[in-house]
Amino acid sequence: MKVSIIRDRGQLTIPDSIRRVVSWITPMSAVSISVIKPDEIVIKPHQKQVNWDQVWENIRKSRAISGRGNLSAADFLEQDRRSH
Repeated sequence: MKVSIIRDRGQLTIPDSIRRVVSWITPMSAVSISVIKPDEIVIKPHQKQVNWDQVWENIRKSRAISGRGNLSAADFLEQDRRSH
């Protein structure tokens, strides 16, 4: 266990010995901080939430137009991005 001090603006410096062991702790990396108990917090690497419904809907849309017209997938994407 290492001891660190929380500064006036809530800043916490993670000691070098911990940063060397944990590869995901890098400058400007996003973290999630959770309160486990009133006297305990956990810091984890932030992971984006994936909206799987939207992903599958986009896959269905792209499959629906395959074979229609003479558009390649790249042309379709370009046309779709310009339309928004």
